[in-house]
Amino acid sequence: MVSINEIDPLTGVIRPQGGPLYLQLKRWIEARVAAGDIRPGDALPSERDLAQRVEVSRVTVRKAVQQLVREGLLVQRHGSGTYVADRPSRVEQSLSQLTSFTEDMARRGLTVRSEILERGLHTPSVEETMVLGLSPGEKVARIWRLRLSDDMPLAIERAALAALVLPDPAAISGSLYAALEKTGQRPVRAIQRIRAGNLDAVDAALLNTPVGQAALYIERIAYLPSGKPIEFTRSVYRGDTYDFVAELRVEETPR
Repeated sequence: MVSINEIDPLTGVIRPQGGPLYLQLKRWIEARVAAGDIRPGDALPSERDLAQRVEVSRVTVRKAVQQLVREGLLVQRHGSGTYVADRPSRVEQSLSQLTSFTEDMARRGLTVRSEILERGLHTPSVEETMVLGLSPGEKVARIWRLRLSDDMPLAIERAALAALVLPDPAAISGSLYAALEKTGQRPVRAIQRIRAGNLDAVDAALLNTPVGQAALYIERIAYLPSGKPIEFTRSVYRGDTYDFVAELRVEETPR
């Protein structure tokens, strides 16, 4: 398969040799995006136009495009067309400071908002009971939120606190830590565990990424000055947007 006609607004097509036609077309689109010839936000020709110009069937074009959509390189907008997906800029978060998502984004001058996934009082799970040290019969306040910056989903936070600490979770509309600070119950230290994983269908849909894409899973247990655990949060961060940074020092040897 050789060069085909020019694809407006792109330049000439030379499909890579070998493999099914849809994979040849897929690899060509990937190469042009990587080279910067097709940029984030650029629209691809229509399925019919692309098929005619590359001289393949519309089924072949559809299969190549659908695979690139699943992999996150392209996005399809109903009634509008197919576009190269925006590449999110990466966010660095320090592992040496205990801050909320809202505070962390504000320091970078980024606009942040939340979509509530779940918010209310519940019977605690066994794990929540153990981590938070709840007494029999105590309720747990859960606040599960999708965190977005400039309308791009960045993270899913699933926080749990004792109902005695947060009796009205519906009142939380902004920073959880700011609300806890007003009642004198803001945590002062935390233990975080971070692991890499792949997104399942539920979280991938919330984060608007393909199923199986890399993600960072973070479990945080935060404590009051007294040492009492006050917050148990499990978060999922998009792996293509976040870098966690820690400063390491060599401990001085006594002389």
